[in-house]
Amino acid sequence: MSQPDAIAIVGPTASGKTAAALALAQALQPQGGAEIISVDSALVYRGMDIGTAKPSRDELAAVPHHLIDTLDPLHSYSAAEFAKDATRLIQDIRARGKTPLLVGGTMLYLKALLEGLNDIPAADPQVRAQIHQQAEQQGWPALHAQLAQVDPQTAARLAPGDSQRIGRALEVWTATGQTLSSFHQSAKANAPDWRIPVISLEALDRPWLHQRIALRFQQMMAAGFLDEVKALRARGDLHPDLTSMRCVGYRQAWEGLDAGWTEAEIMERGIFATRQLAKRQITWLRSMPGRRVVQADAPDALAQVLRRAKTAQF
Repeated sequence: MSQPDAIAIVGPTASGKTAAALALAQALQPQGGAEIISVDSALVYRGMDIGTAKPSRDELAAVPHHLIDTLDPLHSYSAAEFAKDATRLIQDIRARGKTPLLVGGTMLYLKALLEGLNDIPAADPQVRAQIHQQAEQQGWPALHAQLAQVDPQTAARLAPGDSQRIGRALEVWTATGQTLSSFHQSAKANAPDWRIPVISLEALDRPWLHQRIALRFQQMMAAGFLDEVKALRARGDLHPDLTSMRCVGYRQAWEGLDAGWTEAEIMERGIFATRQLAKRQITWLRSMPGRRVVQADAPDALAQVLRRAKTAQF
């Protein structure tokens, strides 16, 4: 029986991942302790605190965290970069005699780590511009339909309005003549031999999750989320097409400020978009048959996480 290389705690947004990770880190103290590696495409950005539900100062101080506040919002961060960074961090944390905890809901990041990297070419600015021009003329749902013709596997897991990922998939097809899914399959065939059990927080009662999402967004608004977005806009070098500004909540707030929506309208659309994100995350999770499911809305959810982690031996 050997210890796993790391333990992953995943789940849709607002499912209680942070609390679960902190409880597990505390439980692992007698075994040397733990350090948290964020698996979140929004938490990497500095200055985006309220809208990302970034862990508090006390939470960050309680357990060492990694891949939080590492980038300026002007820059992008890919799944491939995450996999490389996480691989290095897992090795470093284990060398310190601690357990790495991979915590977050960006499932594409976790997939890249668990299933390996691929040799997808870098984006071609000219191809990207052509695709975006086509989208302006026809709309992203039309390009989603186009993607379904050439790469049905990728199209099936993307929402018709997911402009970032639809555009990227079409870029790959246009530039290489190969589908994005074929690159992913090739990477999976050469996946690293990780021993990383995945503990997944999934609510049995979907309205429970929806209520938590709504409450979190309301709390964000009360904490000054719109002021945070206004400050980002006031920098002058950011725009809504950046990866950072496409994050759920920020995208709706930026659009709302441009369009003159009321705070109530921004909140309504932000909550709806967050629910759609959670739905996509759940779809990703259900495609992982080896995950260890914890009922997130159960009174003993944290105890379930600890039991699952305790038995995560190989």
